[in-house]
Formats: sequence, C-alpha cells, structure tokens
Amino acid sequence: MQVYDISPQAWLKSGAMIVLLFFVFQSAALLGQASARLYTEHQVTDRIKARISLDLQFLDVGNQALHTPPNQDSLKRYLDRINSLLEDQQTGVWLISIQSVTAQSEAQTDNARLSQFVLENSEQTVKVQLAKRPLYSYFSFSLFALLAAVIAAPVLIKSQTRKVGVAKQQSGQQPLVTTVKPEPKLTINLTDKTIGNGVNDVTVQLQNKPLCFYTALLHYCIDNPHSTLLHHKDIPPELTTLASKVFIRLMELGHTKRKRPDFNANLDKTLSEIRAALDEVFTGFSEEKTRYYPPRAQGEGSRSKQHSYALPVLSHSDIQIIGD
Repeated sequence: MQVYDISPQAWLKSGAMIVLLFFVFQSAALLGQASARLYTEHQVTDRIKARISLDLQFLDVGNQALHTPPNQDSLKRYLDRINSLLEDQQTGVWLISIQSVTAQSEAQTDNARLSQFVLENSEQTVKVQLAKRPLYSYFSFSLFALLAAVIAAPVLIKSQTRKVGVAKQQSGQQPLVTTVKPEPKLTINLTDKTIGNGVNDVTVQLQNKPLCFYTALLHYCIDNPHSTLLHHKDIPPELTTLASKVFIRLMELGHTKRKRPDFNANLDKTLSEIRAALDEVFTGFSEEKTRYYPPRAQGEGSRSKQHSYALPVLSHSDIQIIGD
C-alpha cells in the first residue's frame, strides 16, 4: 500500500485553497438564488396586476371625482382572499393595501421589502401596495459549492505545482549570461598621434619622437621577449630601424616634414614622456598598465648596467595600432 507523506504546509495550502474556492462557488450560488428569486417575484407581481385589473370593475374602490370613499369591508375581504391564494402558492409576496385599505390579517414580516404599483382606469387611479420577503431568507448553503471546491482544489494545486516545476526546469536550462568587463588594451593611433586604453575615451597625444620610439619599442619587445635594453648603451639597430619606419609613416600621414630625430639622444626624457602618457591613459587600471610600462630605475645607481627599460612579455594581440 502506498503511503503519502504530506507536510503540514501542504495541508494548510490545500485547506486554504478549498476555503477560497468554496467562497467563490458559494457566492456564485447565492447570486443565482437571488436572480431566480427576483425573476419569480417579477412574475408574481405581473399576475397580481393582471388579476386586480380584471377585478377592478367589480371592486368598490370609491370615486375621487365624486368624493365617495372605498368600501372598507369589501376590499379587506378581497385582500384576504388574494393573500390566501398567494400563501397557498408559497409565493412569498402578499398584498398590503388597495387604495389605503389595509388587509385584515397582515402577514408582513420583519425586513419585508415594500413596493407599490398604480392601476388606472377611465375614472380614477388605484394604488396597490405589496410586501415581499427579504432576499436573504432565500439564501441557502450550497452542497454543490462545497463538493466542487473539494474536487477542484487538488487539481489546481497539482497544476500550479507542475507549472512551477516546469518554470524551474526551464530556468535551470537557460544559459547563465555573465557580463564580461572589457579589459583595457593599449591602442596607438598614428593618424592623430594618440594613445588610449580601448575602454574609455581617455587619450593622450604624444610628440613625434616618443610616439615613434614607443611604437617601435612595443614591436621590438614582442619580437624579442627576453631582450635587455640598457641606458648606458645605444639602442639596438633593429629598434632604431623600427622607430625610423614609424617616423616615415608619420610623414606619409602628413604629421611632420622634419628630418628623422636621433632616438639615442635624451633617452631618459623620451621614456619619461611615455610613462607620463601611460599614467594618464591607464588611470584606474594600474595592473594592466604594468604590461605596457617601461620599467623605471630603482634606487641609487639607476644608470647601472643592471637596469633595463625593456617591456614585459607581450604579444601582438595585446596591442592595437591604427594607421600602421
């Protein structure tokens, strides 16, 4: 025999669902009962109107034009007879008065709903007053509403649980979308003689000599990753050749008409200008700046043979040169 382990939360949820559904179904039942009762009362009122209209020529309701009063005894007997018929038929409607003559046995209950209609003939107008039982007296408990709630609650709970499970499964199958933060990348634009980080709009413009030397230094260090560049020695011929090529490219772009500068002269000043530009471009990206930063001399004797301004190991994918 299968045993179902139902948690208290599940019982509470089921009970709340049954109560909610019963309230909805019972409200619908009460609305139906009220509508049916109002329709029945409308039909009964129409029958009463038709009956009194037919009997009006035989009733002594008096004459307003002649100032004759209605016949009290005759009208009371008529009211009692009509009310007896209405009570036998269990209509819940009874006559209160005709032309201000009140029925002898008044069957009016507490909270009865009073209404009035007027009948007219060629001679005068006749006022008739009715009483109807209160609507709430016709309301009753609906067993169907309770059964429907008990049956529908588990179905709805199961359907909702299934939808939640499918939603969780679909959300679990969806690939996680992660936002990749852009990584700064050195960008050299020869067309406007600027360097940037490729992430924001911060750029710094360099003079011809430091721009040519730094662009050549990048190419040289990529091609010679373990080289040593010392201050007290002239720069290697390969580096000079690369710097000269960049200078020729600047001439082609219309940036200068002067002769090629001496890249060995004032090397410290050239490197200082490059470092200052990198400090400004890579503000907030100190770790990434290190890859492109010519090392500074440390401590005393910075011009010693041990100090090298060669860049760390780089690859062509680490830089972008525009207009090369």
